Amino acid sequence: MIANDLLKGTLRTIVLKLLSENPRMYGYEITQKVEELSLGKIKLTFGALYPVLHKLEAEGYVQTESVSIGKRVRIYYRLTPEGNSWATVKIDEFIEFVKVMNYVLNPYPSVS
Repeated sequence: MIANDLLKGTLRTIVLKLLSENPRMYGYEITQKVEELSLGKIKLTFGALYPVLHKLEAEGYVQTESVSIGKRVRIYYRLTPEGNSWATVKIDEFIEFVKVMNYVLNPYPSVS
């Protein structure tokens, strides 16, 4: 299981990546996809996910769509055009960050 303090700084990037690859997703779907892709090592709580989604919406990167399913309303999230561009930038930044951290933590990898 990945520690919450490590996950906290990456959650926005994870959400942006998933939304950039899917036309729209709802909260539970996002949590399940993250758990699937991480082989169960990341289990998002709704208490962590929804503040990120709401902040992305407030910043104009995500828009919502409400769909009635029986007596329930499901909120779908999708990237705006600006969000799509911003997602590409943030994902590239994160990939570079991971490369740098890998070097910082293992500057002299052993050759096997």
